[in-house]
Amino acid sequence: MGKKSGDFDVLVIGSGFGGSVTALRLAEKGYRVGVVEAGRRFGPNDFARVNWNLRRFLWMPRLGLRGIQRMDLLRQVLILSGAGVGGGSLVYANTLLEPHDAFFEDPQWRGITDWKQELAPYYDLAHRMLGRVTAPADTPADGVLAAVARHFGVEHTHEPTTIGVFLGEPEKRVPDPFFGGAGPECVGCKRCGGCMVGCRFEAKNTLDRNYLYLAEGLGARVFPEHAAVDVAEADGRYRVATQRPGAWVRRRRRTFTADHVVFAAGALRTTRLLLRLQAAGRLPRLSPRLGYLVRTNSESLLGAGAKKRTVDYSQGVAITSSIHPVPDTRIEPCRYPPGSNFMGLIASILVKGEGRLPQPLRFLATALRHPIGFLRSLSVRHWSERSVILLVMQSIDNSLRLFARKGPFGTRIASTQGHGQPNPTWLPVAHEAARAAARALDGLPAASINESLLGIPMTAHILGGAAIGAGPEQGVIDPYHRVHGHPGLSVMDGAAVSANLGSNPSLTITALAERAAAMWPNKGEPDPRPAPGETYRPVPPVPPRRPAVPADAPAALQW
Repeated sequence: MGKKSGDFDVLVIGSGFGGSVTALRLAEKGYRVGVVEAGRRFGPNDFARVNWNLRRFLWMPRLGLRGIQRMDLLRQVLILSGAGVGGGSLVYANTLLEPHDAFFEDPQWRGITDWKQELAPYYDLAHRMLGRVTAPADTPADGVLAAVARHFGVEHTHEPTTIGVFLGEPEKRVPDPFFGGAGPECVGCKRCGGCMVGCRFEAKNTLDRNYLYLAEGLGARVFPEHAAVDVAEADGRYRVATQRPGAWVRRRRRTFTADHVVFAAGALRTTRLLLRLQAAGRLPRLSPRLGYLVRTNSESLLGAGAKKRTVDYSQGVAITSSIHPVPDTRIEPCRYPPGSNFMGLIASILVKGEGRLPQPLRFLATALRHPIGFLRSLSVRHWSERSVILLVMQSIDNSLRLFARKGPFGTRIASTQGHGQPNPTWLPVAHEAARAAARALDGLPAASINESLLGIPMTAHILGGAAIGAGPEQGVIDPYHRVHGHPGLSVMDGAAVSANLGSNPSLTITALAERAAAMWPNKGEPDPRPAPGETYRPVPPVPPRRPAVPADAPAALQW
């Protein structure tokens, strides 16, 4: 490498959708790129067969659980996110959707540029890189969603989703169908429903099979089980300290140095790390808007469970179709594979989030009024085969705020209600959809225990916290994703997202990172972007010095 192994031009913290894009695009431009990732590297045989294998499924490293599914509880929301080399792509449901128009018109950033027009070519590029295909929406769960659409009178909105999965021939290994076979071999999807436990059949187009695979081919280095715990500026460069996450002893502390540091650890972890660095005085010039506009995608996860196991609702890709019961709301059916009933432990009866009684008392009253339904909710036997999970997302303007609070045991990150409408404790349209689904499968509506008992909904798509803004009084990063006050730092993940999307965010995070990385200069060339603090102007993409994919082979990107 020409320098010691811990020294890079660019160090990326995190390997999810933003971090992987950054690693590839800057490696193409001649930079020496390092990527530090808290989670493990997974091969097809490393994933759990069912999610009862908590050691391989859950991420709780202090308990020795080093899987792909993170769970974080704030006062207002329970957050699901990913862990491992490839970040959220290891555990997400493969869904590649563009957001509602309200996202592009959000007041936080609409005055900067025409975001819909400017991002359009990068959405297209992200679609091709992530392997867009149309999901086969012919599963029993799609039939339930069709019944929900009829209930709302919106059958015309029921459509298959676009996904990043190689459908192919399930029993045949073939050279990867994208990049002209330059990547690892693939096997066709078995429609087993195992996407959110980890694909063991090499059919899911995770980031370690596209962006990161190509980045490592250009010399980028990935360091698994290296959690960033400190970032400090010194002599115009940055020192990043890492350690093995969850270790009680032998933390394996290591220091990396870099000219540029890119935060891409996921919205929650990027925001938490920046808040801790700000509180410790490491990065004193960070915007006062840090921690604001944390979005939950105005989201809830609930569903319905059949009383009898006459239909297997676990069949198919994890998400295959969607509907819009009202313009600002999208509903998708989700599933886990047979035997993956662990998440059924947090399913419970459906309880409204309104009324004079505190939520726990409403839960108790509902359980007493419907004792048989409550007892049924306690059983997870064949839960994945009997149940249809409904993912409900909205583009409504609401948010949380994260902030650092110093205490006797150090700095902790707390949360409170933020800008816009209060973050919802329940979604009436989601409850109506769950009841309609229950009628369709002859079962009972359900929600997560945290929502029904405590009024704390669940989201798989936490966003914001270090949002784009024209200046430091409006946002944490500028429209080129440089951190205000620290131009050597960038944020390239979901923390940069300024508004609720009303759709799955993976494609948008990828497109935003593609756009930001496209404007970086090749190493050693003049920077075409305006100096920090200057008025925004569009910058044409800078062609990379050594593209990983030939420019004359765009068709090879399509699966």
